[in-house]
Amino acid sequence: MGILYASLVSLLSLGAAPVPTTAAPAAAPVETAATKQDLQGTDPLEHLKRHSRITPTVEVYEAVSPSVVFIQIEGTRRVRSLLGNRARVQRSSGSGTGVVIHEEGYLVTNYHVVRDADPGRIQVSFVDDPVPYRAELLSYREHEDLALLRITGSMEPFAPTPNLPARQEGNLTRDRGRQKFPTVRMGTSADLMPGERVVAIGNPHGQTHTVSEGIISGLHRDVDVEGPGFSLNFSNLIQTDASINLGNSGGPLLNVHGELIGINTVMNTAAENIGYAIPVDRVRDVLTQQLFPSAQNAWLGYEVEVGGEDLRVSRVWPGSPADRAGICTGDLVLRIAGKEVTDEASLLNANLHVKPYRNTEVLIESPVSGRISKQLTPWDRVSGILYENIGLTTDEVRNGRQHFVVVDRIRAESPAAELGLKPGDWLYAAKFQVNRLGTRSLPIGHRDDLLRLVGALPSGSSVELEIFRDENEDKTFTTDERYRGQLQLP
Repeated sequence: MGILYASLVSLLSLGAAPVPTTAAPAAAPVETAATKQDLQGTDPLEHLKRHSRITPTVEVYEAVSPSVVFIQIEGTRRVRSLLGNRARVQRSSGSGTGVVIHEEGYLVTNYHVVRDADPGRIQVSFVDDPVPYRAELLSYREHEDLALLRITGSMEPFAPTPNLPARQEGNLTRDRGRQKFPTVRMGTSADLMPGERVVAIGNPHGQTHTVSEGIISGLHRDVDVEGPGFSLNFSNLIQTDASINLGNSGGPLLNVHGELIGINTVMNTAAENIGYAIPVDRVRDVLTQQLFPSAQNAWLGYEVEVGGEDLRVSRVWPGSPADRAGICTGDLVLRIAGKEVTDEASLLNANLHVKPYRNTEVLIESPVSGRISKQLTPWDRVSGILYENIGLTTDEVRNGRQHFVVVDRIRAESPAAELGLKPGDWLYAAKFQVNRLGTRSLPIGHRDDLLRLVGALPSGSSVELEIFRDENEDKTFTTDERYRGQLQLP
């Protein structure tokens, strides 16, 4: 079975279904006679005008298409010539589809749509707006094939500025670009039914905002996708016979209520009209648990329990910015950095506006002291993730030609504390089990090396850390100052 991503180039053509002209069934003789009598002496084509041309598919497209974007990317890569060792730069381009999920311009698409895009070379276009917009890749999960993008501004020479009035020349007013964007309504994939009618909107072969309809032809499909340099295994996909062609990748699969039920992803090239979509419930989980948190630049040091009526603090990390500001478990979060938070979506959006190491106001309602404003200084995201998972923060230093990561803080009763690490330790390398047959050693020269290590290994993994402890503070190391120990990931 040939499986391809639906983000390349193809052409989608739809045919109109023939209008039924047979008489009504014999079970309703009165209606049959009346219908025939109505047609006598009248133009049959005029008679057909009593039927409405507005179908559920038309209504879904009109309601949802303003939130669907056409994504175009440009990239470069260095390729080595077959005739010699000289490398040359090769330019590439691609396209796909995305859908806006938050009015401030956050949109979701497939990661493979934007994988090869150079920074600043992602462009999105709306069906009702001739002006394209720039977008940036905020976060992604390759194994889920999902990415979170944010629209950053108009592609016009000027940048839209919030609250800036439109420019006026004579009787003409120049639009400064959108500040709010239409969004899709999230549905659920938990109650989908085989045979249920669905609608897909996408951009096959650059034919922007093409609509197709069909049914759900299967559920819980497992699909393997092979490509240059990657191999992915999808599970629990939605199968549909709505035309999913190359270029539909990242676009919405919708029910007849216009609700998002999936993100169109791959097509079966060995068959006709078999396409697959990631269920929206999985998309929602990846967005809230991985993509939005990964897109945050700052770390506040507390967790909020979502899903209930209130957004209450469920955990505060000891020694974190929140702990130092006096935020406690059970406090109700009302506003972050000037933005009201009432649900999970507004909480995620507010956190994206927090900047590391800048004084930030968090308005809480405490069971003890009532409403009170707390001032805290967030850390950067890397420090926060390392502090949460292994209990340390780090700095980067250079010693001669070598780069090192030096421990800054240690959280009590953390894996780092249990190992015996101390502030000032120089992290040198990590060794971990790759499979049952062998191990891998990873030099640690930058904080991101440690961050990738934590993110790549499953919970409960054991990592052997090799460190230097400059006991005589001469910034040179001997074998007596080298230590090894097992760090247990939570």
